[in-house]
Amino acid sequence: MRSFNALVFLLGSIPGVFADVKFTVPAAGGSIPGGTAFTVTWADSGTAPSIADLTTYQLFLFTGTNAAPQQILNLKGPVAFTAGNSASVTVPITTGASTPNAYFLGMISTAAAGGTVTNYSNRFTLTGMTGAFDAALIAALKGISTTGPPTVNNVVGAGAAPGVPATGAAGDFGVSYQLQEGTMRYAPMQPVPGTKITATNTDRIYPTSAVTFASTFLPIGTIVSTMTKPQTFSVASHANTAAPASQPTDDMSRFLNRWKD
Repeated sequence: MRSFNALVFLLGSIPGVFADVKFTVPAAGGSIPGGTAFTVTWADSGTAPSIADLTTYQLFLFTGTNAAPQQILNLKGPVAFTAGNSASVTVPITTGASTPNAYFLGMISTAAAGGTVTNYSNRFTLTGMTGAFDAALIAALKGISTTGPPTVNNVVGAGAAPGVPATGAAGDFGVSYQLQEGTMRYAPMQPVPGTKITATNTDRIYPTSAVTFASTFLPIGTIVSTMTKPQTFSVASHANTAAPASQPTDDMSRFLNRWKD
């Protein structure tokens, strides 16, 4: 059985990889009975950002190829990292098929500095499953390796992981939402209101999202979450040094002062 630790060491030697969480269970290529509880464990990979720099996480079950992960089940979360580096989860047997190495875990963690980082486990097999996958997915998974998708780092101030577009103005945040692909989508920064209203154009800055009402069962959703670009402006405050105004001396103020006691 291929060692997952060896894979982590290999990724850790590549500059720019941000693998803050490494999964230790389930093991790469391992088998887990469906419908029974099992414990997922992870550890700090030793590469920034560390688990100490993260606040909460959500744990999902995925299938699909590394290029097109498909989130199929929310296993846990949001949960604070202070709860420990393990979680007990159960995958219902109707979730999917018992296709070899069809499943892997994805953890989306929120960083204290802002933004998220997504870490994936290696692939494993769920046995005794009674669900089904479509023919195209089964064909794509045939002979697939036990290696899961690469880390996706969108922590504020961190560089992107290899193969992931930069998240600057010319990166994912600059692409129209409807044209984006993948499990993570990016929304532009909200504009900062000015001190005066000078605009006369009332047209929308961005197009509205299309709405189509379902008439049949829909496929499994592929968008895990949406990240909004953080604001870059800053504000400063200071004490008011102006002298206080004198108390009013008109008739109403004198009338109100009579009732202060």
